[in-house]
Amino acid sequence: MMINLEKGQRVTIDLPKFTIGLGWDTNSSDTGSDFDLDASAFILGENKKILSDEYFVFYNNLKSPDEAVEHTGDNLTGEGEGDDESIHIDLSKIDPRATEICFVVTIHKADERRQNFGQVRNSFIRIYNTDTHEEIAKYELEEDFSVETAVEFGRLYKRNGQWKFEAMGIGYKQGLAAFLDKYN
Repeated sequence: MMINLEKGQRVTIDLPKFTIGLGWDTNSSDTGSDFDLDASAFILGENKKILSDEYFVFYNNLKSPDEAVEHTGDNLTGEGEGDDESIHIDLSKIDPRATEICFVVTIHKADERRQNFGQVRNSFIRIYNTDTHEEIAKYELEEDFSVETAVEFGRLYKRNGQWKFEAMGIGYKQGLAAFLDKYN
């Protein structure tokens, strides 16, 4: 049974292997450039910092060293229906030091292109069974982020031996740099 999450809501993830799908559409306002949104995953330890640089998974580093987190590749336009970018998760392979995985979406060259999340609509993060494609949970971002160029959509975290997902929906104005500063 699929659960529609609200901001701050949590759900236990009982599958060792699943996929995080992220999707969005852009408004009709024309900034003169295509929108290139990028999904990233930060694999963190107890100290809330990246285990090492290789545990920052994004379009230029598609797989974590333990092969537990794998980005399927960069979608440069967001065209089409459904997920625009996906990240496969295999918790059976995750480094034992990992206690959290944060999922963020940033707008590539947002300042240069004068773009922000106020020009993006139908944004979501969803978790589904990789084998059956059955949706487990979905969080639709409903806030109007008129100046933000990055959003922390959600986080997967380990508590008492169980992995849980929390819908976050927190916007940032500094783009990807804000997350690199926060988690390094």
